[in-house]
Amino acid sequence: MEGHQVEATDRVLDAMKAAGKPVGGGEVAEMTGLDRKLVDKAMDALKKTGAIESPVRCKWQPKA
Repeated sequence: MEGHQVEATDRVLDAMKAAGKPVGGGEVAEMTGLDRKLVDKAMDALKKTGAIESPVRCKWQPKA
């Protein structure tokens, strides 16, 4: 499972960078084709490492 989580985290971060704007978990799930629960876990991991930030409520973007 760990390998899948790392891959999902990379895919989520790549999708957020490609979006070029703050996005929510549902948007990321649609863009990546990943299950929403997996996207939420990946976003939690990215929040903990400081890789993403929230400029507006419920939307996230990669840190510059």
